[in-house]
Amino acid sequence: MNLFAILSNIRLPDILDILFISIVSYQLYNWFRGTKAFKALIGIILLSGIFIVAKSWGLFLTTWVFQILWQVFVILLIILFQKEIRQMLERFNPLRIFGVKPGASLDGWIHEFAAWAFDAAKKRIGAVIIFERTDLVFDLITKGISMECDPQPEILNSIFYKESPLHDGAIVISKGRILKTSCYLPLSTREDLPQEWGTRHRAALGLTEQCDAFVMIISEERGEVSFAFDQGIRKIEDIKDLSDRIEDAVLGPQEPDTDIKEKIKSLFARRYKLKAAVFSLVFILWLALAGQQNFEKKIDLPLSFRNAPAQLMVLQPVAPKVSIICRGLRKDVSLLDENNIIASVDLFSAKPGTLFYNINTSNFILPNDRIHVVNIRPSTIEFKFQKKQKIQ
Repeated sequence: MNLFAILSNIRLPDILDILFISIVSYQLYNWFRGTKAFKALIGIILLSGIFIVAKSWGLFLTTWVFQILWQVFVILLIILFQKEIRQMLERFNPLRIFGVKPGASLDGWIHEFAAWAFDAAKKRIGAVIIFERTDLVFDLITKGISMECDPQPEILNSIFYKESPLHDGAIVISKGRILKTSCYLPLSTREDLPQEWGTRHRAALGLTEQCDAFVMIISEERGEVSFAFDQGIRKIEDIKDLSDRIEDAVLGPQEPDTDIKEKIKSLFARRYKLKAAVFSLVFILWLALAGQQNFEKKIDLPLSFRNAPAQLMVLQPVAPKVSIICRGLRKDVSLLDENNIIASVDLFSAKPGTLFYNINTSNFILPNDRIHVVNIRPSTIEFKFQKKQKIQ
C-alpha cells in the first residue's frame, strides 16, 4: 500500500472523519478514566488492533475466530457495563454544547456556609454535601428525604448533629437550596485510592465519576475539608478557597472575557499532549483502514489514436482530452494518474468528413480489474478527418 499516495489524496471529509473520532475518543477517555470500564475499553482497543493486523496479514483462523466471537463479546460488554454506558450517554448533554447552565442565586449564603464548614471540621462533625450542576443527581443517589430550605448554618447543624436522625448521609444543594437530606451515594470502584480515605471520600468520588456534581467532604476523623470534582479530590485550606470553589459549583467557573483566538488557542493547548496522542492513534488507525475504503478519483487524460487510416489526417480535435471518475479501493485508486491509464480511440472506421465517436469503458486500459470507470466526460467526441494531400 502506498501511504504517500493515500496521504496525497486526503480530502476534507477524511479530515472531518479523523477529527470527529479523535474528539469522541478523547471524551470516552475522560468519561471512563479511573473506572473498571476503562480497563475493558483498553482491552477492546488492543483486541481491535490484533484483529486489524490479523486481517491485513491474511491470518485466516484468527480473523474467523474474531468475526464469530465479536458480536457475542460486544453483547457481554453491554450487559456488564450497562451502568457506565448509560452514564456516558447521560453525560452527552446537548445543553453543554450550547453553553446552557442552570440558574442559581447566591443570596450571600456562600461565605457563611464556608465558615460553617471549617467550624464543623474543628468540632469533628462529619458531612457530605452535594452541589448539583448540569447533570441531575437524583437518579444516582438512593433514599433521601425531600425538603426545601436555605443552607443556613443553623439548619446544617441540625442536620449533621450526631444525634440527628438525618446526619447519616449526604444532602443535595441545587440552585442554592437544600432539596434532599440523608442520601446515599455510589461508592467509587477505583483501586488506586489512598488507604486513609473513608466511606465519605469514596462516596463523593463515586458520584463525581458518574456526573459533573461537586461534592464537599468534612472529615470527622481528621477535621479536614475537601472537595471532590472531575473524578478527583482536593483538600481545601481556608474559607476563601472554599467560597471560590462553592461559587464555581453553583454558578460555574467564571471565565475571563477572551476573544475567539484565545478561546481556540486554549481549546488546543489544554491537555495538548493527551489530545495529540489520541489524534495520532486515530490517524494511524485511519491509515490502516483507509486502504480498504471505497474511493473515487477524478483524472484528466489525453486521448490517443490507434488504427488510424494512413491516408487520413485528424483535423479536429487537435489534442483531445477526457475526464473520468474511477472507483475502487482507496489503496488502488490513490495510485492512479495519467501515466498508468491508457485512453485511446479506435479510428479504423474513419473516413473523410465529420464523425462522432462514443467514449465508453472499452476505450480505457486500467492497471487492474479492481478499478472501474463510473463516469466519462465528454461521452461523445466530434472528429473531423481529411485526406492527406499527395506530394507531387
